[in-house]
Amino acid sequence: MTSENEFLLLSFLTGIYVTFVYDLLRIFRRVIPQGEFMVSLEDMIFWVYCALKVFLLMYHESNGTLRWFAVFGALVGMFLYRKLVSSFFVEHVSRLLSYILCKVKGILNKILCFFMHPVIKIMHKMYEKGERAVRRHAVKMLKKREIRRHFFKKQLTAKKKMHNIET
Repeated sequence: MTSENEFLLLSFLTGIYVTFVYDLLRIFRRVIPQGEFMVSLEDMIFWVYCALKVFLLMYHESNGTLRWFAVFGALVGMFLYRKLVSSFFVEHVSRLLSYILCKVKGILNKILCFFMHPVIKIMHKMYEKGERAVRRHAVKMLKKREIRRHFFKKQLTAKKKMHNIET
């Protein structure tokens, strides 16, 4: 009886663990949006991982025999974790990670602008001298920089709006 109770507890904890790992995947998707293909690939990898985890639990604890009370224990663990912890965990951790990533991105952008400033000045001087090939290259570089700056600004604004809506 004791080994069955331990097995039930292990299956309950496995259910919590599997749901926790999925929450980490949800947080990752909120912080770094994915395309449909990547979401499908991540889900496939997640489910294969979960199947292996459950198979190993069954193999080690019950010699590969499917015990319905273990399945029930895992489902109860998933359900309780989902109802009691999941939404709070995903919401707060994704906000924290988004905030940290935005700050890091801002710092990296400032560092990049600091180091690119002399290069841009040189390109402007060459542009003013009228060298055609250099002028075309300088214009392309400046446009790319503006496009990147506009793109990151747009993403940051969208993230801020998303977080304002959620609160």
